Amino acid sequence: MTRTFRFTAALYFLLLFAAGCGRTEKNSEEIIEEAEPNLMYGIVADDYRIDRLVIDQGETLGQILNRYGVSAQQIDQLDRASRDIFPLRNIRAGHNYTVFIHEDSLNSPHIDYLVYEQNMSQYVVFGLANDSISVTKGEREYEIRRKKKTATIESSLWEAIVGAGMPAALASEMEDIYQSTISFFSIQKGDNFTVIYDERYIDTLSAGIGRIWGAKFNYSGKTYYAIPFRQGNKIAYWDQDGNSLKKLMLITPLKYTRISSGFSYRRLHPVHKVYRAHTGVDFAAPKGTPVHAVADGTVIFKGWGGGGGNTLKIKHDNGFTTGYLHLNGYAKGINRGTRVTQGQLIGYVGSTGTATGPHLDYRVWKNGKPINPLKIPQEPGKPIEKANREAFEFVRERIMAELDGEIRDEDRITQLDSIVITPRATDSLSTSK
Repeated sequence: MTRTFRFTAALYFLLLFAAGCGRTEKNSEEIIEEAEPNLMYGIVADDYRIDRLVIDQGETLGQILNRYGVSAQQIDQLDRASRDIFPLRNIRAGHNYTVFIHEDSLNSPHIDYLVYEQNMSQYVVFGLANDSISVTKGEREYEIRRKKKTATIESSLWEAIVGAGMPAALASEMEDIYQSTISFFSIQKGDNFTVIYDERYIDTLSAGIGRIWGAKFNYSGKTYYAIPFRQGNKIAYWDQDGNSLKKLMLITPLKYTRISSGFSYRRLHPVHKVYRAHTGVDFAAPKGTPVHAVADGTVIFKGWGGGGGNTLKIKHDNGFTTGYLHLNGYAKGINRGTRVTQGQLIGYVGSTGTATGPHLDYRVWKNGKPINPLKIPQEPGKPIEKANREAFEFVRERIMAELDGEIRDEDRITQLDSIVITPRATDSLSTSK
């Protein structure tokens, strides 16, 4: 082999090696990408040791932080910083919390963050990193799925909703919408309803409900539609004719109860065992059940009512006065002379006074004369204004079409803040049964 050939061969392999290295380096640059940080509640979790625990009964956040070596001075600072955002006293047993811990150069653990989960989607981050105190609220990203469901009453609204695979919270929302129109104490087996609503999902788990886009309730042989529409600065629900579903007085002042004693001028008293008038309706309910004002009015009496125990009386327009007896306690801010609004929390069910168990004795007077609370004429609230009629009808026809059948996605009502009506828009509404 000649010297020239050996030199040429060596040069060839040298160039080949260099080219290979260049390709390898280039390919490595192309392949290597910076890994996405592992974020939890907006915190880079890879930087920490993570403890995930549950608040025990009677446990406070101060006790938890103290176990992790947080000083009493820092806990006091955190307490003051959180008062207007999420007071530490609002921590509840059974809720999850996550602790983010780092170790210093001496391998001593230090807590930088504690995250408290209010519910599946909302959380509070308590920050203690670098001797800096912070309190921030956060919310997990969620997906909204619009759903339409139908259910038939077998025993109660709640059981019908849960039995049809709908979120239990929907029962409360439906009662709020129809509370002035439908007596849920008298719904019958075979009554049915259809509802369109948004349900939130985090990954594959349901995380609560959003807006109810419409409902249709077949009750005692009559159909009651609920159409959402914004009039003024508030979204409310209306029937198909544009009348408010919210009447001047609610049918009942509380939810999820049963009538244990009705209105009568001759009732055998359960304690005294004598016949006497009972000019109210008793709603049996667990102690602490919220009680709400049935209409706007002014508190004219708050105090001990003898056998009625803790009592509230509220004076309303049109000569009506309502009474709420045997309360366990009163809502914050409720005093004689307080102005209350319909649906406002005013007290809690109890068994004070002469009572065999927790219940609300609800009474109504018209011009001083007692009347049966379940037979109050339901005066309608303010209807859709003339200026809003066209926009309301645009919304109504689409909601009713969706409740009664199926419509195109582009015809669905998906917002109520600004309704744009195209010429003869209703002519293009496409439905199929």
